[in-house]
Amino acid sequence: MKASYLLNKSLGLKLALIPLMILLLIVIGSVLSLMVQLDFHFFKQVLFDAELHFALGISLGSSLISLFLAFCLAVPSAWLMSQVRLPLQKFIDTFLDLPMVLPPLVTGLSLLLLFNSQGILSQWIPSISQWIFSPVGIVVAQTYIASSILLRGTRGIFSSFDQGYRFAAYSLGLSPFKTLWKIELPMCWKPLLGCVILAWSRAIGEFGATLMLAGATRFKTETLPMAVYLNISSGDFEIAIGASLWLLFISACLLMLLRIVNRNV
Repeated sequence: MKASYLLNKSLGLKLALIPLMILLLIVIGSVLSLMVQLDFHFFKQVLFDAELHFALGISLGSSLISLFLAFCLAVPSAWLMSQVRLPLQKFIDTFLDLPMVLPPLVTGLSLLLLFNSQGILSQWIPSISQWIFSPVGIVVAQTYIASSILLRGTRGIFSSFDQGYRFAAYSLGLSPFKTLWKIELPMCWKPLLGCVILAWSRAIGEFGATLMLAGATRFKTETLPMAVYLNISSGDFEIAIGASLWLLFISACLLMLLRIVNRNV
């Protein structure tokens, strides 16, 4: 049924347009307020500023490494949890979902306490404390956040997979791992790619946990979100807006890619 016909017949739907318009106004207004800053001089600065180049490079590099690590951790775990019911399943589910609901600063503080020289891990691996306040800390924080998002999404995909295909593969002599590799992944790659894109976008935009674990040091642990924070703090709004525009561009590209993937699922 056409939207125009429903709107003409229903007062409730007309009233529901009010919050929709408010949301659109806020979102579009916030985006445009960044984009209107982009004159020619400012565009050149965004493209050629050394600090923004460094922040862009470390953001893309660390997020790709984090995405790979998160994929290696989350996808096998999600597949296992979709196959069998583990002991204390609800307890495990709750803890694995914590990174998605904890405030990022709390997440970062907990990681800092875990990896510092007095932390639990340092008792077994003393050199692990060198990870904090370094680019490695960025990767750890991003992996921690991205793996939780990837785990939740991929587990839902594997859990909804048609059991008939699995049973047919088992009856033909395929092991569960070969069934995953030869049947499940090829059939589920599009929704899996959507989960990967979401996890990647979250890793690129990660700030709070990275701030606590890796610190905010220019030209060392300065990701794009960190560049926004550092330059706002120092009053250099042009660089802060430039970093924000880079993040806006990357987010828009990832969102478009996600829409394309979902359209073809």
